[in-house]
Amino acid sequence: MNLMTRQSVGRFCNACILGAVSVVFVFALVGCGVGGIGEYSNTWMYPSEVSTVYVEMFDSRSFRRGHEYTLTDAVCKRIEAETPYKIVSDRDEADTILSGQLAIYSGVLAWERYEGKPIEMETTVAVSVSWKNLRTGELLVNNENVTASASYSTPLGQTFDYSANLAVNRAAQRVVELMETTW
Repeated sequence: MNLMTRQSVGRFCNACILGAVSVVFVFALVGCGVGGIGEYSNTWMYPSEVSTVYVEMFDSRSFRRGHEYTLTDAVCKRIEAETPYKIVSDRDEADTILSGQLAIYSGVLAWERYEGKPIEMETTVAVSVSWKNLRTGELLVNNENVTASASYSTPLGQTFDYSANLAVNRAAQRVVELMETTW
């Protein structure tokens, strides 16, 4: 190739790159809205009309007691840490109320081959949640169900309470995720 051909090929490549960049830039500008590109936004993922939440003690629907306290405490801590909302202790001062029911189940995942003893068990927590706006009467979350589970092994020194606490904390995380605005 001679020098003249190389220069024209170089100019052609530079023009192609410049054209491609400008097309991408134009499409990006067309897709931009007030809140960001398209439907994307940099605002909270939670309803903005809510600022305070009253969390009722979760009700236990199983024979194992005490885990409703752990769940209520974990939900309150996660709301304070991960959302823009504040937890209030007086129901009359709250914008919304969060309530729910808790059930805990356990089952065997693996048995010992010769003696038939359980080696690994699993604890499952099922939570039914409702979240009501006290100002408007609107149900923000209407009896949504979340589940979480954790396994434990008695030969390793783990107990049912160990796995129940893990499962309850995972369920608390999913309860707070239910409070996010739907897309």
